Amino acid sequence: MRGLKWTRRTTRKIARELKGMGIPVSASTVRRLLKQMDYSLRVNVKRIESGIKNPPNRQDRNRQFLYIAQQRERVAQVGNPIVSVDSKKREMIGQFKNPGRCWVREPIPVNDHDFLSDAVGIGLPYSLYDMERNEGTVYLGTSHDTPAFAADAITAWWQRWGRSQYPKATELLILADCGGSNSCRSRVWKWQLQNQLSNRFLLPVTVCHYPPGASKWNPVEHRLLSEISKNWQGKPLNSYETALNYIRRTETTTGLRVHAYLVRKHYENGQRVSEKDFRNIAITKHRTLPQWNYTLTPGK
Repeated sequence: MRGLKWTRRTTRKIARELKGMGIPVSASTVRRLLKQMDYSLRVNVKRIESGIKNPPNRQDRNRQFLYIAQQRERVAQVGNPIVSVDSKKREMIGQFKNPGRCWVREPIPVNDHDFLSDAVGIGLPYSLYDMERNEGTVYLGTSHDTPAFAADAITAWWQRWGRSQYPKATELLILADCGGSNSCRSRVWKWQLQNQLSNRFLLPVTVCHYPPGASKWNPVEHRLLSEISKNWQGKPLNSYETALNYIRRTETTTGLRVHAYLVRKHYENGQRVSEKDFRNIAITKHRTLPQWNYTLTPGK
């Protein structure tokens, strides 16, 4: 089976594949021939029966962007890794409509209602983008998007890829949004990073959060998550394997590579960290906007 099956078939990509087979043709010619064969860009058709309170002031927002740029430059100069992380929206796995259009002869029939009872399950993509290597890693969870899941995903990335690609690393810089499973206010997020990542691998971990309402500037959003959405647009994610294959086959002209893994571990909402456990976290808040910037060092 060719990898093209799991790639969005734009006329430019089809022309490139044909050129590789010894058939030189332009993208406009591909478009004309597709229309002659009754192909057109179509959306999914529902035929199968079956929802910022305290925005930061402008000065703090600008200071944080400048500070993140300084931290990125500082870490990159010594060859340490920088990863941008975020959760993609929850996906229902099944024969459901997926926004967007793709080249097909007939519209793909999908369920006329998005009932969870008709789903195979749910997919919660937690994504990491390695900025130095232009490489993405997505962990597709099946239960809840919690701080424990986010920390486990980063730990799994470091264990599988990070420490072998950065054997001399003396620090890991994480760029994250202010809310969600990696919220700057979450004690569980910090406690899990301390114990699962920093203590376990004796690795200092610095976290810088983008200000509320600024998630679109987080590199993972426009360099990885948007490309995944474009690759599977118009295609129902009818199984976990389908979702994983589309994620893995996401590519860009700049050389983006993506890995994807299914995580069936169950995560419970509402986990708490006691005052005693939280006091044991070896956290150092930075002088610049300490609510958004801090470093965890290997401790107890």
